[in-house]
Amino acid sequence: MIDHARDLDAVREATDRLLSATGKLDDAALALPSRLPGWSRGHVLAHLSRNADALVNVLQGRPMYADSETRDRDIERDALRPRPEQLTDLAGSADRLQAAAATPADWSRTVTLRNGVTDSASRIPFRRRVEVELHHVDLGVGYELEDLPEDFVSREIEFLAERFDGHPDVVSTRMTADGGPVRTTGGGAEGGPVTVRGTAPELLGWLCGRRDGSALTVEGGPLPVLPPL
Repeated sequence: MIDHARDLDAVREATDRLLSATGKLDDAALALPSRLPGWSRGHVLAHLSRNADALVNVLQGRPMYADSETRDRDIERDALRPRPEQLTDLAGSADRLQAAAATPADWSRTVTLRNGVTDSASRIPFRRRVEVELHHVDLGVGYELEDLPEDFVSREIEFLAERFDGHPDVVSTRMTADGGPVRTTGGGAEGGPVTVRGTAPELLGWLCGRRDGSALTVEGGPLPVLPPL
């Protein structure tokens, strides 16, 4: 069962870790490339700030972003700011999201995200946690997939397995992390079933496009090619 209040606490903790790590960087370090193609670390932080404000829009019944062009333009605009401005914006936008989430509301309602994606309002806090945790890794400042909290890794694997379930371009895939429960995803494409085994961080890295899957053990065919998230 989704516990949005607990997830909001986890988001706050993840944000504090991110702010602490970012606070140790200088302007030159923020201008260096992140692990995301074409984005500096400043781009990643700008995206996180604007994403928090976008989720406020979602919770308050407005479009997440005015349009894709405005989203991209805002990130480019904010990417080159000096560290104090980046940190103030990141902390302030996180506080605005927490304040919006503290307003009494029906958390079972359906909300609309980017590109027409819909979800339960109760899952918005976890979606924000995904943004904060994975983009912290993307900064390349010593926080790796292996450092992510175990409960988060397990839930994100489940979330991504659900996202790819029945996808027309993914063969039926059985996954297990660290000898734990078997999860099934894909199934829309011909072929399979393929079994994929590995550590939880490696499995998550493959599912979210942060690792190539070369550390995973694959049986029944080649490692499935996953579409972009």
